[in-house]
Amino acid sequence: MKRTFISILLATLCISSYAQKAEIVKTGINLGPLPAVAFDADKGFQYGALLNVYDYGDGSSYPNYDSKWYFEASFFTKGSQLYTVSYDNKVLIPGVRWSSTVTSTVDKAFDFYGFNGYVSYYDYDRIAAGNENKKVQDPARYMYSPFYRVARVQVLGKTDLVGDITPHFKWEAGYHISYFKEGEIDRENINRGKEDYNRFPGTTPTLFEIYRQLGLISDEEADGGLTSSIRLGLTYDTRDKEGAPSRGVWAEGHVTAAPKWLGTSNPHYRYSLTFRQYLPIVRNDVLTLAYRLNYEGTIGGNAPYYVLPYMTVMGDYYDREGMGGYRTVRGLMRSRVVGLDMAAYNAELRWRFTRFQMFNQNIALGLSAFSDGTMVTRGRNMTPTKTLPYGFITPSRIFSSELGKDKPHITVGAGFRFIMNENFIVAVEYGTPVSRFVDKSNPIYGQDGTGAFYINTGYLF
Repeated sequence: MKRTFISILLATLCISSYAQKAEIVKTGINLGPLPAVAFDADKGFQYGALLNVYDYGDGSSYPNYDSKWYFEASFFTKGSQLYTVSYDNKVLIPGVRWSSTVTSTVDKAFDFYGFNGYVSYYDYDRIAAGNENKKVQDPARYMYSPFYRVARVQVLGKTDLVGDITPHFKWEAGYHISYFKEGEIDRENINRGKEDYNRFPGTTPTLFEIYRQLGLISDEEADGGLTSSIRLGLTYDTRDKEGAPSRGVWAEGHVTAAPKWLGTSNPHYRYSLTFRQYLPIVRNDVLTLAYRLNYEGTIGGNAPYYVLPYMTVMGDYYDREGMGGYRTVRGLMRSRVVGLDMAAYNAELRWRFTRFQMFNQNIALGLSAFSDGTMVTRGRNMTPTKTLPYGFITPSRIFSSELGKDKPHITVGAGFRFIMNENFIVAVEYGTPVSRFVDKSNPIYGQDGTGAFYINTGYLF
C-alpha cells in the first residue's frame, strides 16, 4: 500500500511537471477586487473589501509586475479594524524601486502575554477552565481572556527606495513613521451584553496593568508614542519571480535609527537580518522547499515595548506584528514572544498539484506543509522597580518559576493555496504549537495556545 501511494504521488508530480500549457502573458492593467471575507484565530471573522491593481506594462517582465496598488478596509468580529493603502513601482525611477504604505489598525483587545517568551507565564489551565465553566465565577479557579489584552491603535507610514548596485545586489533606504497608543481595555465595552457570571471583573487587573504597576513597563513608554526613523540596508535577490518564487535566494539586512532629533518619543536603534532560499525539488514550480531565517535585534539595552513585537522589512512589504500569528509564526498566539533580540525560522514544502487557465487567467492550486519557530535570545529586564499597591488583586502566578530564560516555540501545520497569475494568492492554513503535545509536567505545556486557523493572502515569504 505504501509503495502504491508513493508511485501515485510521483506520477502526479511528473504529470503536473510536464503536462502544462504555456502561461498567458499578462499585459497592461489587471484588477483583483475581492470581498475581504476571511478568518484569523487571533482576530475573528473578517469582513470588508480589498483591491489589487497590477500593471504588467508590455508583459516583458511577467510574472513580475511594473507597478501595483493595494487597498483594503477590513473589520473583525473580535473588534479589530484594518485600513491599508500601498503603492509599489519598479519603473518610474530608472534603476530604483519605490514603495510606500500607510496602514492603520484599531484593536479593542490586542494580545499581551508579557515579555521574554516562556519566562512570562500563560495560565492555560485557568483560561481553559474559564471558557468551559463560565457560569461559575471564581477568580481562584478561573480566568478570562481579557486578562491578556490591551487596547491599541497604531498608524504606520513608510516610503522605501531600493536601488541597483549589481543586477542582484541592491541598496535600501527609507523613512518610517509610526504612532502607537496603548492602554487598558475598555471593560464596559468588553462586558456589554454579557451575563454577570461572564463579565471580566472590574477588581481584577489585566497583565498590562500589573506590568505598569511593577515598573516592568516604564511611565515614559506605557501609553505608546511616536517613532520617526531612518532605515538603511542591503539586499541580495536572485528569485525567479516575486509573488510565488520557486528558486533563488533573497537575503537582506538593515538598521533602523529612531533618534530623539527626528521626533521619536522613546529613542531606540534596531537591526534585522533575514535569509530566504527557494529550492526546486521538481521543476516547473511543482515542488519547492522554501525557508526563512530571521533575527531581530536591539542596539544597546533599551527599546520601547511597543516596537519590539515586529518583524521588520523594506520594499514592497510593511512591518509585520509578531512573533506569533499568520505573517510570522503560524499557530503561535499573536505576540507571544517579545524581547530585545529574537530569532525565528519558517520552513515550508510547497506542492502545486494542478494548474489550468480560466477566464483568461493563469490558475494554480497548491498544498503545503510547514514548521515555524521563534525564541527570545535577549530579554527585557524583568526586575520590578515598584511594588503593587495595597488591595491590588493579582493572579498567584505571572512569571514562570521553572524557566529562567526562553526556549524555542515551535509550530507545525499545513495549508492550501489558490494562485492566480503568480501574484494574487489566497491562503488557507492551520498551525498548532508543539508545546501542546508535550507531557503536562513539562513547564512549556500549554504555554503557546492550542493552534490557529487562517484565511489570508499571499505566501509568508
